[in-house]
Amino acid sequence: MDLKLEGRVAIITGPAKGMGAAITRAFAAEGARLALIGRDVAAIEPVANEVRASGAQAIVVACDLTDAAQCEVAARKTREAYGDRIDILVNVAGGSGPIGKTGVETTPQEFDDIVTLNMNGCFHAMRAVLPTMIAQRDGKIVNVGGTFGMRGRAGRMAYSASKWGLRGITKSFALEVGQYNINVNCVAPGMVDGPRFREKVCADMAKRLGITLEEAMERHAADYALRRVTVDDDVANACLFLASDVSRQITGADLPVDGGWAML
Repeated sequence: MDLKLEGRVAIITGPAKGMGAAITRAFAAEGARLALIGRDVAAIEPVANEVRASGAQAIVVACDLTDAAQCEVAARKTREAYGDRIDILVNVAGGSGPIGKTGVETTPQEFDDIVTLNMNGCFHAMRAVLPTMIAQRDGKIVNVGGTFGMRGRAGRMAYSASKWGLRGITKSFALEVGQYNINVNCVAPGMVDGPRFREKVCADMAKRLGITLEEAMERHAADYALRRVTVDDDVANACLFLASDVSRQITGADLPVDGGWAML
């Protein structure tokens, strides 16, 4: 199926590694023109060079997403590079917050830090691109949330709160900008295999239960109907779907990509 993303201008936040890098590669393969934004430009450049080598267009813009003014600058630089257009925003950048801490054990600073990153960062990026999309009467925004923002999770209160909040942001914006032919949706990955999952989440479970890392990974997979953990490409494919006109009649939705956990 042709997703008709050739030449579309897509801003991707948090593109340096993991699912962000996979999403970047997926949009590049579909012919989108990319603006890759984040704080660590040196970490983003290898991914940018990789997709450029494949024939894609990509610029890299330094931006602290928790700073609204920097997000405005990133949007402006994207418009300047690509004919005054912004067609797609994929908000990937975020953090995990404290792992294995109860709400009582979580410090106010830890809570504020993850809420600021996971909620404010997306909010600032959306505010920066929406005037352009409204003027175009066209746009797609995909926020990457998480299934812990759909069911909650003991030991992950701060992260869960931040992703619940992102869902509210997503749905409210969807109601406000739908009249301008702009879709705003949320992809909610479950556990995604990679260094953070293995070295933090599984390591924490293994330590608490006195089991091996491999046994912890198997326990996580057993929670899901499909008995497997999500990988980066699963998330990338969901983002492509919601950023294309194939999903033109879907907005304000949460799309779990978790092998069957949040909704079952």
